[in-house]
Amino acid sequence: MTSGPPEPARLLPWTGADGKPCYLIGDGTGFLSRIADDTEPAQLDWASELLDQATRILIARAWTAGEIHLLALQLTETLREVNRIAESRGGRLPSPAGDGADETCADQNGTAETDGAPPLRRP
Repeated sequence: MTSGPPEPARLLPWTGADGKPCYLIGDGTGFLSRIADDTEPAQLDWASELLDQATRILIARAWTAGEIHLLALQLTETLREVNRIAESRGGRLPSPAGDGADETCADQNGTAETDGAPPLRRP
């Protein structure tokens, strides 16, 4: 038997062959955890480089339809990876004291939200 609460599953920064998310259960010190820890910054660096490249391409205003299509595909995949990293890291954050699940929050419009988080707003 194990002592203490079970470790939460970590969302890994890659998907399986079928595109489904991969999870790891452990204390975060194993070989696979270290690979995931090394993969996340590499993915974030690539996202930053791609964002710079996209900015240069769009500012130049001299692109082909194929270049824009490839850029859109690369940006979509990179955004998917960055989102997965954010979900993974957010899932590993400790719960704040008092959890706040029963507290009420008001969003920008003054509407009360009872789940502890304001709704997502698009600009």
